[in-house]
Amino acid sequence: MTSFFRMKNVKILHLPLLFVFVHPCFAQADFAPYFYDNGPYNYNGNMALFSLSEDTAVGTQIYCLNGTDPEGQEVRYGLSFDPGSKEYFRVDPISGNITLVEQLDREKQDSIDVLVSITDGQSKVVERVTIFVMDANDEKPEFLNMPAIIDVLETTGSGSSIYKVEAVDKDTGSGGSVTFFLQNPQSTLFAIDRHSGILRIKSGEMLDYEKTKTHFVTVIARDGGGDFNGKEQFMSSSATLTINVIDAQDTPPFFIGTPYFGYVYEISESGSEIFTVVAKDGDAGNPNPIHYSFDDGDDGVFSINKTSGCITLLTPPIYLKREIFNIKVKASEVSPEGRLMDYEVTTVVIRVVDLNNNPPTFYGENGPKNMFELTMYEHPPEGEILRGLKITVNDSDQGANAKFNLKLIGPGRMLRVVPQTVLNEAQVTILVEDSAAMDYEKHHFLTYKLLAVEIDTPERFSATADIVIHLLDTNDNAPKFSSDYYIARIPENSPGGSNVVSVTATDPDSGPWGEVKYSIYGSGADLFLIQPASGIIYTQPWASLDAEVRSKYNFYVKAEDAEGKYSLAEVFVTVLDLNDHPPAFNDNFLEKTMVIGAPVKIEAVDDDAEVPNNVIEYAIMKAEPDNNIFDINADTGEIMLKSYIKSMAIIQNITKQRDCTWSLVVQARDRGQPSFSTTAVIKIDITEAIKSRFVSHFLGLRKRPGVVFGICLTFVTFAISLTIFISTFIYWSSVKKSRVQSQGKIRKIIRRPVP
Repeated sequence: MTSFFRMKNVKILHLPLLFVFVHPCFAQADFAPYFYDNGPYNYNGNMALFSLSEDTAVGTQIYCLNGTDPEGQEVRYGLSFDPGSKEYFRVDPISGNITLVEQLDREKQDSIDVLVSITDGQSKVVERVTIFVMDANDEKPEFLNMPAIIDVLETTGSGSSIYKVEAVDKDTGSGGSVTFFLQNPQSTLFAIDRHSGILRIKSGEMLDYEKTKTHFVTVIARDGGGDFNGKEQFMSSSATLTINVIDAQDTPPFFIGTPYFGYVYEISESGSEIFTVVAKDGDAGNPNPIHYSFDDGDDGVFSINKTSGCITLLTPPIYLKREIFNIKVKASEVSPEGRLMDYEVTTVVIRVVDLNNNPPTFYGENGPKNMFELTMYEHPPEGEILRGLKITVNDSDQGANAKFNLKLIGPGRMLRVVPQTVLNEAQVTILVEDSAAMDYEKHHFLTYKLLAVEIDTPERFSATADIVIHLLDTNDNAPKFSSDYYIARIPENSPGGSNVVSVTATDPDSGPWGEVKYSIYGSGADLFLIQPASGIIYTQPWASLDAEVRSKYNFYVKAEDAEGKYSLAEVFVTVLDLNDHPPAFNDNFLEKTMVIGAPVKIEAVDDDAEVPNNVIEYAIMKAEPDNNIFDINADTGEIMLKSYIKSMAIIQNITKQRDCTWSLVVQARDRGQPSFSTTAVIKIDITEAIKSRFVSHFLGLRKRPGVVFGICLTFVTFAISLTIFISTFIYWSSVKKSRVQSQGKIRKIIRRPVP
């Protein structure tokens, strides 16, 4: 064993603690692994002299253990803590990377002892290292004597110190320094020294118990700032200091509830209590008792209790020489020694008043009266005085007891009363305010209540009078129709004198003004008359209505009262068409040429004015020589061959004849009630579809020799005229040519030179 240890050459490293374990089974020399040396600010070694900021985030890789084995064996790393200690770090045994696993707090633990180890599988080296936790600015300042409540005498001088605020910050460096500030310093009476924390009354300011009994001062403690999570951070705390102001004897008394008014009534007796004044010491924190006395104006007819402030009457009211007394009352503080000190003076106004024992009363021409009547025409001018009403109102009391308001209560705002406020007595005037509302047709009479109510008295005595106004009618309304227009319908076969429509107009006026007479006028009124009294419109006795001639009439009807006031309405009369015309063809015998595949059309006309009386339906009643070869469109009158007939051969096969001429009896019937009809005979020549319209036309002229003669005569005349024109043109051309040749010969003779 001795030689073994000699070969190992084991020695203690210059570290706080080093343990070397040697496995006894090795027979050859094996040196222990070791950590690399490291210095300050080195993050690679055995963590000696390593420090770590307390704001390092959990999960951060903070260090890398690094060492080697002299024989080049692979090493493993380990990390452990003393029993009972909190394990802040964890190491990866292969890479040696150390990770923070618990949050650091320097204020709770400023250093951490760690056992780091390195082994090559045979030998293990363990070293104890101390890791220092560095401060970060993560703590707020803490007040030592706040919040607090202090008492300060209101006479404390300006600039005096009244309290010292103390606070500490657990951080180090600038983050552990504390300065003090006041919240809202401009609005407070106090100031604080930022370094010492001494609170003073501001220079030039004084405490006043009578203004503010308690002050609340918020003090802010702020650190000097420091690094936290890589950024500079300032932290602060606040607390409230409650300052109670202690009152001092420096304020005179004051009266409560001023101004003061008292009253002496006509039934008051000697010794009656008139009024009680109340005063208090202005120094409410430590008040003195109050002494009351008269200073001036009592005239010897009133007395005052020196302790209660109750003012009493000394003589009966009949002996009072004034109606109003202005009495000066003094309230003085009494010191504990019984000496009168500061005082205050106020005025008590005492009025001698009459009792309110008379209510307002309405009077007519012959004494008290509570019913007034008047008859007048409706719609008087606005502002007109109702002179037929002679009303007086009176209150026999004096002063405020005789002051009252007048009100007129009734339908709408047709009338108003003046004056509205009365003192003692007044003549009552009723004025018209809304003339339009005073309408006989709405109100035959109006009933109002005239009300007088006292204003400033506790009793609020009142009186009422009835005003009844009987209205007389005037002709203020024109007749009014029940409608602005009337619509009437009458059949065209109505005899003369038939009723058309009844119009109605009303006039709300009474008597002759409400009687209405009717008349009609306008361009459409010629065939109509109206009964002047009943408003029934009827046709002239000789009138004959015909919808086919004219189906619409309109005219005006006039409603007029006895004085010529009138209104108009418009009447619209429609003549209803009857089915009194049968359909009619232009000719009862028609000739048509039909090309196979093309229809021919016939047309009838119905002179009735309206549908369905003038709507015509067509039908083939009979066809010869065969009845089953044609169809007809019932609405348009188009006649066509049946769809299976495509050629003349089919027709000739049906009729067994070469001649393709048909005779049809066609009926035209209207849709009126009752229905009318008429018939016509249609002769149709059928030709092949390939023939031109020109050929078809001339084939149709076979049966019209007169037309054929006229066509031939026209053709011959045209041929003769054309022959004459051509001959004349040839003749004149020859004459012109011969003249030109003669003139040429003459020119040649003239131009020959003289020999």
